[in-house]
Amino acid sequence: MKRVFLLIATNLAVMVVLSVIVSILGFDRWLTANGIDYFQLLVFSAIFGFGGAFISLLMSKTLAKWSVGAQTIDGSEGTTQYWLLQTVHKLADKAGIGKPEVAIYEGPANAFATGAFRDSSLVAVSTGLMESMSKEEVEAVLGHEITHVSNGDMVTLTLIQGVLNTFVFFLSRVVGYIVDKTVFRTERGVGPGFYITMIVSQILFGILASLIVAWFSRRREFRADAGSAGLLGTPRPMIAALTRLGSIASGGLPDQVKTFGINSDSGLFHLFATHPPIEARIAALQGQAR
Repeated sequence: MKRVFLLIATNLAVMVVLSVIVSILGFDRWLTANGIDYFQLLVFSAIFGFGGAFISLLMSKTLAKWSVGAQTIDGSEGTTQYWLLQTVHKLADKAGIGKPEVAIYEGPANAFATGAFRDSSLVAVSTGLMESMSKEEVEAVLGHEITHVSNGDMVTLTLIQGVLNTFVFFLSRVVGYIVDKTVFRTERGVGPGFYITMIVSQILFGILASLIVAWFSRRREFRADAGSAGLLGTPRPMIAALTRLGSIASGGLPDQVKTFGINSDSGLFHLFATHPPIEARIAALQGQAR
């Protein structure tokens, strides 16, 4: 339940903050002063919806490093760090993207990639992953994360989130306006009923939006697994890495980067899971091998 709450809270955080700002500055009153102008509201919603999504994307590397305490490495720290850096850069060259920043953080077995640009991304690996896997398995995981970057998954997810934010922003205000006029019978402008209904509607629509984001994230994982197999020339290392992940405690990522990790517990609430079951991912790779 905690994981689901964090997923919903993160997806709604930017929109809630923007909604508060909009209300404080009086934009809602301005938009509804003479009845609701749906086209004007839609344009306004798109500006804030996409603006919030892209602000989050541009801040993603800094927030990701801060949230897990990741430390960027340059290879001079030791043989393990040197190997990790060189492996990431080798895979990046194969994938045709710029060399990412590489970072290590303390935590259970996991890894993630993030960043606004294909040629300026971040790949972070946990100490738990480095300690529990062979070099071949770690390389497969790195190939998975590099594929996320080369496929432009961060930007695509941001665009999807921008569209969803736009309609959450738009529909919550339409519902709030209708309820305020028909139930609370506010005659001029909008009253408390508008703001109460708008906030409740935004939360509910945001939950539905989270389901769509989670579904898209699950689709991306199969592509990233296949991309790792392509970079390494065989799916066997990725199958081995997933098998090991299934047998050890993994996770530990904050929700800001959970969708870009190698693994995320599905738990009871499958519809909110950002990753497919490991068994399904292994089966897909085995099919690719055949």
